[in-house]
Amino acid sequence: MNNFCLEVSGDFACFTRPEMKVERVSYDVMTPSAARAVFEAILWKPAIRWEVRKIEVLNPIRWISVRRNEVASKASVRNAQAAMGAGRGNLALYVEEDRQQRAGLFLRDVAYRIHADLVPVDEDALKNPAKYREMFQRRAEKGQCVNQPYLGCREFAARFQLAAAVANAKAPIAETRDLGWMLYDMDFSAAEDPKPKFFRAQMQSGVVDLSAAQVMG
Repeated sequence: MNNFCLEVSGDFACFTRPEMKVERVSYDVMTPSAARAVFEAILWKPAIRWEVRKIEVLNPIRWISVRRNEVASKASVRNAQAAMGAGRGNLALYVEEDRQQRAGLFLRDVAYRIHADLVPVDEDALKNPAKYREMFQRRAEKGQCVNQPYLGCREFAARFQLAAAVANAKAPIAETRDLGWMLYDMDFSAAEDPKPKFFRAQMQSGVVDLSAAQVMG
């Protein structure tokens, strides 16, 4: 079986709504792309891909409003390339000169149980899928990861463990609601111009079932 289940949690999360241009406002629950990123943080190989099937919401949906200092710009790729060619250059960003204060509406005290399939995509993985299953199982059991999993934003680190290792597994929240249109993932088939894909998210008794999601580009 190539199906795996993780329990992830964190103090804060922000699964940013793309329609919000300035202030960060989170969706009510974890997005499929954020769930996929957690699995990829533990094991990513060109030979496989992760397909998220179900997201269970384990903690009540709670909000917190935070005002943060951010910088208004980012380092220029062109300037970095010029500095690399010349062997010198000024690449600094001065926070005091470029600071902006922005408000954000984030989730707090979150916990999810996410289910995903490990899908082989090249010849090696198709011939020997057990190698990749065992690799993920071993890494997840030991708490190993390629990079620190996070909950929407990199500053919101995620704690994770295999659901099979969780004693007295927590039931999803007893809440049903229409979550509206939600980002499903990015379509990278056109590498120069990735496009967002959306679906109508429904939470039934704390579970967002993605197996029958109607995805629209």
